[in-house]
Amino acid sequence: MGGMRIAVTGSTGLIGTALVRSLRADGHQVVRLVRRAASTREEVTWDPKRQYVDADGLAGCEAVVHLAGAGVGDHRWTETYKKEIRDSRVLGTAAIAETLASMDAPPKVLVCGSAIGFYGDTGERAVDEEAPPGEGFLPSVCVEWEEAAAPAQEAGVRTVFARTGLVVAREGGAWGRLFPLFRAGLGGRLGSGRQYWSYIAMHDHIAALRHLVDTESLSGPVNLTAPQPVTNREVTEAMGRLLKRPTLFTVPAPALRLALGEFSTDVLGSQRVLPRQLEESGFSFAFPGIDDTLRAALN
Repeated sequence: MGGMRIAVTGSTGLIGTALVRSLRADGHQVVRLVRRAASTREEVTWDPKRQYVDADGLAGCEAVVHLAGAGVGDHRWTETYKKEIRDSRVLGTAAIAETLASMDAPPKVLVCGSAIGFYGDTGERAVDEEAPPGEGFLPSVCVEWEEAAAPAQEAGVRTVFARTGLVVAREGGAWGRLFPLFRAGLGGRLGSGRQYWSYIAMHDHIAALRHLVDTESLSGPVNLTAPQPVTNREVTEAMGRLLKRPTLFTVPAPALRLALGEFSTDVLGSQRVLPRQLEESGFSFAFPGIDDTLRAALN
């Protein structure tokens, strides 16, 4: 990509911040969607709940990367918060897609955030983008999330769904909470430890998002996960090994259910997801293994 004007939602989140920094460092103009009155040409007002986007502000953009959505693990899953998780994704995506469809000269590509939660619990079975949706709350959210982009697809905008795994970063997300625990010697496996975790290094995740924007042959779902999913037990061993800390603690499944409620089903669930589309399109992982990924985050 060279000198592109790219719009980004969720630009202040963990991934959005890193993406904006990467794009600007390479000379691209980033337009941030903000939920207030825009104060510069590099901001566009939008209101996901009202499904409003200032289409004029997107004029001249060649791509939109849509990352906004309420954090899945930020709060206990009450019915109210589950509605927030769903609405923040479905309504926001619909707003973006319908706005792009209404434009005379829309951006060429929409990279829409999604998640490997689409597949539900896959156990030890490895799945790629051809797999059907699983059952439960998160799979149903992911299905609606992706379906909400239909107006953009029907208008001829190349639309890619970035089905993201667990992003390994020291600054935030799930791993941002794990690192301090393991540093303190309080880390350990969760439940049986046999459940697969499909992860991706932050560096690779940002590179993959940019690859989706730049690769015209890609559309539809693309798994953003490293090629070597590992079990929670293997993650625990790697964390202890690299941080030189004991990993004697185990969090039993009943304790997780008590602490996390319904969300514990997904924490204890297994997702062995492979990035077939990404690899076949020529993407190269800088950190394919769990040890390399953890070192990258720690350094």
